[in-house]
Amino acid sequence: MTTQARRETAVRALTQQDLDQVVSIDAALQGRVRRSYFQRRLSAALKQPALHVQLAAVDADGLAGCVLARRTGGEFGRTSPGLRLEVVGVRADRRGQGVGKLLIDALVNNALRHGVDQLRTTANWFDQRMLPWLHAMGFVLAPDLVVECAVRDGYQAERGDELDLPPDETRGREIDYGAPESNHFERIGKELADVRVMRPEDLPQIVRIDRQTTGRDRQAYMAEKLGEAMDDSGVRVSLTARQGGAIVGFLMARADHGDFGRTEPVAVLDTIGVDPAYGHRGIGHALISGLFANLGALHIERVETVVAYADQALMGFLFDTGFKPSQRLAFMRRV
Repeated sequence: MTTQARRETAVRALTQQDLDQVVSIDAALQGRVRRSYFQRRLSAALKQPALHVQLAAVDADGLAGCVLARRTGGEFGRTSPGLRLEVVGVRADRRGQGVGKLLIDALVNNALRHGVDQLRTTANWFDQRMLPWLHAMGFVLAPDLVVECAVRDGYQAERGDELDLPPDETRGREIDYGAPESNHFERIGKELADVRVMRPEDLPQIVRIDRQTTGRDRQAYMAEKLGEAMDDSGVRVSLTARQGGAIVGFLMARADHGDFGRTEPVAVLDTIGVDPAYGHRGIGHALISGLFANLGALHIERVETVVAYADQALMGFLFDTGFKPSQRLAFMRRV
């Protein structure tokens, strides 16, 4: 290929017809073939195009590179929309020629057109290939902490762990995520919280709880996340907690098998909410317990999420249930 031909690289939307080349580029980077993962991601974008931005850089030889991103709009109460960069790859013979920057610039332009004010991603602190590239693309450390928990180490109600908090640690929290009282979580989890897999008809009650805890009406966002939980996830791991037939808490999570180059299946916890009227009754702990139990049965070994440093209540709750800081770092780029 001539130098002039190499420069003629265009960006367009990724399509199902690009699957073979996407898999080939990724396999050259990761050292293994992840066809089923990319098949799911491309299919998800077709089902819910409003939630995904998937771009291709093409030259005379075909696919020169690709980027896959997911729209975010309210995980754990965030008020501003964002794009979460999950996969970026460049064909071996085009590396170092600005293809990655071309894709990121196109992603930024897409964000500007849709009112998105930031790009977000995560990477291992020891990834010597990815970290310098993120720096060159204008990313900086985000004011967030990536936390994770091995499913085998996470809190489960049947273990009878005593995870109660002293009164002064729960008093004054802006949002209560279900801290148990008086060492009775095992009883509460079994008698009060009927934890079930989330269903589409649960949306009105989920929106009600979210409105009560955040003070905002995010029905459109919650509907998108529920649809994603039903259609986009390889397995359904979003849950509701009920008492007397009414939903009193919910947890939205998804199982991913390849975002950010991960080689093992990981569950990503997106958001959790408890009806304020049922605070301090172990509802949040019951939901987390149900998540760990279901993931264990599905042979998914780790759960991951991102929490803002400023959200001490949520961070404390997650640490109570077994989460700890991850080896991954959170990055962001303002648009």
